[in-house]
Amino acid sequence: MARRAARRIGLILFVLWGAATLAFAGLRLVPGDPARIIAGGVQASASPAVLDAIRAEYGLDRPWPVQYLIFMGRLLRADLGASYQLNRPVAEVIGEQLGATLALAAGAVAGGLALAVALAVLTAGRPRARALARALEFCAISTPAFWTGILLLAVFSFHLHWFPVLGEGGVRALVLPWLTLTLSIAGVLAQVTREGMERALDQPFTLTARSRGAGENRVRLRHALRHAALPLLTLSGWVLGELLGGVVVVEAVFARQGLGQVIVTAVAGRDFPVVTGVVVLAALTFALISAALDVLYRAVDPRLRRAAT
Repeated sequence: MARRAARRIGLILFVLWGAATLAFAGLRLVPGDPARIIAGGVQASASPAVLDAIRAEYGLDRPWPVQYLIFMGRLLRADLGASYQLNRPVAEVIGEQLGATLALAAGAVAGGLALAVALAVLTAGRPRARALARALEFCAISTPAFWTGILLLAVFSFHLHWFPVLGEGGVRALVLPWLTLTLSIAGVLAQVTREGMERALDQPFTLTARSRGAGENRVRLRHALRHAALPLLTLSGWVLGELLGGVVVVEAVFARQGLGQVIVTAVAGRDFPVVTGVVVLAALTFALISAALDVLYRAVDPRLRRAAT
């Protein structure tokens, strides 16, 4: 157990180092002068003396290897630097918007998992219901998130006036963004879960459970669903990691505050510290999700626990 935990921690640190290194190298290759951005933007008419002073203050006049070592030293101290545009700590900029994004992402994942499991349990092994569910899931997966969001706004906000049109407004303002992300998540997860359940329903242990008097609902929920949980967990981890891109689009469509707006503004303004901070946060999220899935695998499947002992 201790060795496994040490390997996992080492892998998380390696992922963070790799993401931070790639972000540092990639952003330094982007055309443009960071000093001019700090001075007021790409079109800023700052004097050469002012630009030289900015470069000296931020260490931009030093060689890249030195800048990299300084950057990694700050990262080891959990210091992401200061935003070029806002002149504020990057951790503060991200922290202010992180809660809104987490609320949106958590609600979407919970709704997507619940809807996917319900669809899989109700339609697995039932050809007509499965065909209808697959058609709906295909539509949900193939429809872009921004189009789904606009359609939901047109129906439930503009026409029916059930929910706020844009911006903040408590839980009611989150319903349509949640639904926009939930539909695409559920479409992917339901297909994988259904296939796993249908394979499980054809296994001998299912026949044994039925011969002992277990009802259909018990067979599906207690036996088949548990055997379909491993691929569901794997894909759920991937969905959580990919959710950041969908959140950016949804926050733009519904004019919500969050990391999506921070990322768009930082990329457009070449605010390198903020972009790097978001990249490191995304890498940490991927690594933690992977570690959590490793624990959940052993909790769901006893065979993995026995293999590890």
